[in-house]
Amino acid sequence: MSGPVKDIDYLALSARIRGLIDTHLTGARMERFLTAKTDEEAMNVLTECGYPEFRLDDAVAMDRAIAEVEKATFDDMIDFAPDPAVIDVFRVPYDYHNCKALLKEKATGVSADHMLMRNGRVDPETIREAIRSNEIRLLPKTLSLALDEAWDVLDTTDDPQLAEAVLDRATYAELREIADGTGSPFLKGYITLQIDSMNLRATVRALRMGKNADFLRNILVDGGEISADQIVGTLQTGDARIAELYAPTHLKEAAIAGEKAVREGGSLAVFEKLGDDAEHDYLHDAVYMAFGDAVLIGYLAARQVEYRNVRIMLLGRNAGLTADEIRPRLRDAYV
Repeated sequence: MSGPVKDIDYLALSARIRGLIDTHLTGARMERFLTAKTDEEAMNVLTECGYPEFRLDDAVAMDRAIAEVEKATFDDMIDFAPDPAVIDVFRVPYDYHNCKALLKEKATGVSADHMLMRNGRVDPETIREAIRSNEIRLLPKTLSLALDEAWDVLDTTDDPQLAEAVLDRATYAELREIADGTGSPFLKGYITLQIDSMNLRATVRALRMGKNADFLRNILVDGGEISADQIVGTLQTGDARIAELYAPTHLKEAAIAGEKAVREGGSLAVFEKLGDDAEHDYLHDAVYMAFGDAVLIGYLAARQVEYRNVRIMLLGRNAGLTADEIRPRLRDAYV
């Protein structure tokens, strides 16, 4: 397609997505899974949603099934998407996740097979071989540069957290670059919210561990509505006013809960859920727009929530948890 992509170019894809929504794991289907008396009944719910049959107590088979469904979704959307770069936003993080896992594998000698994600742009085995043979330069340029820097940091400092921070910053730098390239305000807003959410979580966890502003400066990511410098500056005053800092953002309620968790201790469950709720609120109506890239972005994000919920429900069921114990751990379905 020549020229800039317009919302109307997504008309056919948007109609296709609306036709797919009812085939996925809706809130009603999640409830049926939670209250299923037998594994067969529970599996029937998943097969209705397009998942291949597998043993519910087999975690490896579960991950393989989810990956298969996700790959089919990506392949389907790529066939119809006017701008495939929008889909890359959901694939890029897997590449950097795999870099983290394989960097750790190289450093420790312990296989990372169980950690690898198969639906990035680069096959994990390609990354593994590039690292093993010291031919990182053969990977895509942005990935190669980030991986090279992360290895240098790990080799110099022997601090895996600092090496992972390099890859986190590279992840979001590339996501920002992709979003800017699409010219989509909705996508730019989505990436900005993700960066803000990541930085807020990192800040709350660091403060609960008693870490200082210098530590935090090394792990924060640039590009959010609240800059890394603003966060560090607030902490350097000795008064961690997180809630005040995030008050103008979608994460206002999460920041209030985070500040309370820093001050009073206890579980981070409420804080984590409010962070997820902020993203849910940003994306929720997108799937139901008439057309545009926001429909695709909202749909792919909704599918990621679904995959997470499937894991939570299966792991909870296998652990013998009741439906009432599992429900609070789930994230709202978009449909």
